[in-house]
Amino acid sequence: MDKVNNHRHSDCPCELIREDGPVLGKPSVALLFDPDNDWLFDEIQKADRLEPMNARYTISTHFDPRSVRGHDIVFVLGYTKILKPTFLASNKLTLVIHESDLPRGKGFSPVQWQILEGRNEISICLIQATQDLDAGDILEKGSIQLGGHELFDDIRRKQAAATLELMERFLRRYPQISATPQTGAETVFRRRCRQDDRLDIHRSIDDQFNALRIVDNEKYPAYFERNGHTYYLKIYRDPQ
Repeated sequence: MDKVNNHRHSDCPCELIREDGPVLGKPSVALLFDPDNDWLFDEIQKADRLEPMNARYTISTHFDPRSVRGHDIVFVLGYTKILKPTFLASNKLTLVIHESDLPRGKGFSPVQWQILEGRNEISICLIQATQDLDAGDILEKGSIQLGGHELFDDIRRKQAAATLELMERFLRRYPQISATPQTGAETVFRRRCRQDDRLDIHRSIDDQFNALRIVDNEKYPAYFERNGHTYYLKIYRDPQ
């Protein structure tokens, strides 16, 4: 996957695999990433699993929604900002990935919240984007399988793999697709804040291990407070 004009956060689209521009007659697929939350772009770039789809689609990547217009399919990936109604109207089909068994677990950081609940199997849904929070019909469904030992980077790699699997499955079936409305009781996860990474010094590491698993060592490490001082912890797993 090529970077955008040698600068990943350019407003111009880049071809995911192709270098000779879109091909007339092929359905166009746009991948929209958040420039402030672009880890999924890195994982998809490394995986390089969408290359076979270039026989059927013209695929481009974007970091600015203003550059996404007139596409047949748009995958909104890790995008944390609100998309305007005009954006949804500017493309034929806009899709979002959400990691929960919808309608349970709408909202923010669903993977982290469910790991804190002790879950090792996390549902992941490909849904139609709507103006309402994670309310669209479900087009594909899968799962993220965890063993309980994975840390932040391991979890993200598995999340990216599950995301790619749903995208590939959808693109193989398109346009023979079916949409299933969400049913059941709705719950919503709140946005996580810095206080959520605070450890309790009176509880054991084992009791708080899931909290350690989901912290980003560089951006928001775990921490604890003692006698008026704040201490930060970083966690790594021995690869052997």
